[in-house]
Amino acid sequence: MNYWLFKTEPDAFSIDDLKNAPQQTTLWEGVRNYQARNFMRDDIKLGDLIFIYHSSCKQVGVVGIATVTKEAYPDPTQFDLHSDYYDAKATPDKPRWFVVDVTYKSHLKNRVSLKDIKANEAITELALKKAGRLSVMPVTKNEWEQIIAMSN
Repeated sequence: MNYWLFKTEPDAFSIDDLKNAPQQTTLWEGVRNYQARNFMRDDIKLGDLIFIYHSSCKQVGVVGIATVTKEAYPDPTQFDLHSDYYDAKATPDKPRWFVVDVTYKSHLKNRVSLKDIKANEAITELALKKAGRLSVMPVTKNEWEQIIAMSN
């Protein structure tokens, strides 16, 4: 099993939206960064665990956990002319963007802020701590355990 961090803007889609979705599941759409796309397409597997991270808000940080319930398939929004994520260069025969399905698992007891993550010296590899722009990023087992401990 692998661990991941998925960023979302809570005004657009929050951990509560995931919890309240039908079957508490959604496709993770709209990823338009090639490195993040490659993680989704090539590396994220059924059963992997995901931190849900709220970004672009007053209280940024890890707020909950989801699990991957369906591996990568073409993002349908890339073909939808009315979608903000439409991509004129994508075709059903040659999709450019992929999604995975994620299912709500739990809220964290307490949000773990970006400030607290950056202050934790045991968290050294997490891209969030370095560049922070990637919307999908791997998390090491140690970092996963550190963030879980910080939430308690």
